[in-house]
Amino acid sequence: MSVVSLHEPSHRETLWELEAAFARGDTVSVFGECTVEYDGRAASSLGPGARLLVLKPDGTALVHTDEGRTPVNWQPPGSEHRAAVRDGRLRVRSTRTNPSETLNVRFSAVDHLAAYAVTGGRSVDVVGSEADLKARILEEPSLVADGFEPQATERETDAGPVDVFGVDADGHPVVVELKRRRVGPDAVGQLARYVSAVEREEPDGTPVGGVLVAPSVTDRAAELLAEEGLDHVAVDRLVAETDGTELEETDVVGDDDTVG
Repeated sequence: MSVVSLHEPSHRETLWELEAAFARGDTVSVFGECTVEYDGRAASSLGPGARLLVLKPDGTALVHTDEGRTPVNWQPPGSEHRAAVRDGRLRVRSTRTNPSETLNVRFSAVDHLAAYAVTGGRSVDVVGSEADLKARILEEPSLVADGFEPQATERETDAGPVDVFGVDADGHPVVVELKRRRVGPDAVGQLARYVSAVEREEPDGTPVGGVLVAPSVTDRAAELLAEEGLDHVAVDRLVAETDGTELEETDVVGDDDTVG
């Protein structure tokens, strides 16, 4: 595996290596003193501090501190990374257009940069059935989104039965499609058909949301979700009892309930 490692590089050296790594499709980590600003569905900022920035070739950006496993700021797959040197600082920007979001990380000093050609298995096998996952979501609807309220399972539409049907915090219909494994464009098409079917049942102009719950999605599926205005909730881990019926732990990270 090809690895590039720079210790205390200058801003220009870091910029050159970032541009080369982006072109190669490498995964990059940058550690140093930085500030963080997010602007999109909300706004947030972090003052100066030592943090780790991870940039993946699928567009994911993660900002980590020394606490916890969840990044303090992040951008999902499909975002675009750019770097520049401005006003004596290295700026790394991650943007996406649907919805419009920007994450700016400005380094006053870089202690270490590493770029890796990461390859290997990307598929995640989830232990437990879709019925287990459905039961967990019915027990804790906020795993889908804050304010989500399930109203029915296997709700019939002219496109087929919806796994979980409910309403969001504003009372608008939401269709939830459940998948146990990494999925591609077909799953997005299935969800889009269900959403369209519910839209035909609703009064004109009533917005209908769609959420695909799956461990991960392919790059093309992520693009289609964005084009269709649908959301993805990533199931990180689903641990079941040995009989496969009772869940012990579910970790869910969703685009809708985490800022940047």
